[in-house]
Amino acid sequence: MNMMTGTALLDVAILIMLFILALGIIRMRSLFAIVMMSGAYSLLSAAWFVVLDAVDVAFTEAAVGAGVSTVLMLGAMLLTSRRAKPTKKWLSLAPLAICLITGSVLIYATIDLPPFGDALSPANAYVGAEYLASVKGDIDVPNVVTAVLASYRGFDTLGEVVVVFTACMAVVLLLGFGERSLSASKRTPDGGKD
Repeated sequence: MNMMTGTALLDVAILIMLFILALGIIRMRSLFAIVMMSGAYSLLSAAWFVVLDAVDVAFTEAAVGAGVSTVLMLGAMLLTSRRAKPTKKWLSLAPLAICLITGSVLIYATIDLPPFGDALSPANAYVGAEYLASVKGDIDVPNVVTAVLASYRGFDTLGEVVVVFTACMAVVLLLGFGERSLSASKRTPDGGKD
C-alpha cells in the first residue's frame, strides 16, 4: 500500500477544509459570519489553485473572491439586517432541485468531452500546441498561461479589468456613499433627526 505523498496529503487537507467551510456557510444565520467564511473559502480555493499550478487563477481568486467580493458584501450588509430571515423548510427544496438538475446537465455534457490528457484533443492539438511552441521565442515567460493572458490576450484581460472596475463603481453608487448616507446616519434610532 502506497503512503500518501506530502502534496497529496495537502490536497486532501485543503479539500476537507473547503467541504467543512461549505457546510458551515450553509448552516450559518449570521450574514457577517457568512461573508467572512466566504472570504476564507475563497482564500482556500486560491491555495487549491496554487497546488494545481494555476497561479494566475489563484491570484484572481484571492484578489476578487477574497478581497473585492468580501468588501462589497460587507458594504452591502450595511443596508440590510444582520441575520438571515428564517424560511420555510419546503422552500429550501427548490434551490436543491435546481442544483441537482444543473449538476445532472453538466455531468451529461461531459460525456462528449475527450479523455483527460488526450494529446489529440482539439485543445491540445491545434491552438494549444501553437502557443506552447511559440511562447518561448515570442515572450520568454516560463509560465505559458501567464504569457497567454498578459500578451496574446492582453486586450481581453484589460477588458475584464474594466468590467470588474465598472461593477465595483456601480455597487458603490448603489450603496449610496456620499450625501445620502451621511444624512441617513444623522437620524436617531426612533426615526427623528439629532
